[in-house]
Amino acid sequence: MKTIYLAGFDVFRADSLVYGAWLKRQCRRYGFEGLYPLDNQAPAHLSGRALAQWIYEANVALIRQADAVMANLNAFRGAEPDSGTAFEVGYASALGKPVWAYVDEADSLVQRLAVAQHDDPPRHVDGEGYTVEDFGLNLNLMLACSASVVVGDAAECLARMARTLHHAQDA
Repeated sequence: MKTIYLAGFDVFRADSLVYGAWLKRQCRRYGFEGLYPLDNQAPAHLSGRALAQWIYEANVALIRQADAVMANLNAFRGAEPDSGTAFEVGYASALGKPVWAYVDEADSLVQRLAVAQHDDPPRHVDGEGYTVEDFGLNLNLMLACSASVVVGDAAECLARMARTLHHAQDA
């Protein structure tokens, strides 16, 4: 059974353990074993930087163990995905692992974020005057080009992963 690391800011939800259990049930439904970051139990004596280091090491170990990664790349605390999740996508990609991501927004970055065009030649800018890349993608190109992006929820992403990964396994 293929293992899937479940990346995302879902670990910060008030019901994170319940939600993680739901994600893992969804994985089983599609023939995968889900590896959720909160499966790891941190030693009680750790705190501060030592605890943060332990969590980092445990999570990258799960990514190395996984056959693939599924990432929640919806906006978190602003207009962009969670930075920790973005790191996990990059780490998995660097390891050569297939990455799938799900988002609930199909609109491009320009459609969602651009507020004005200025300069000569014109460019798309956000509310702070920074250029918004115009590749027609709904995520930054470094995420959109390193993952198979599904517009939908976790279950829809897992269904797509199952069709692709199980088909590749049978071939």
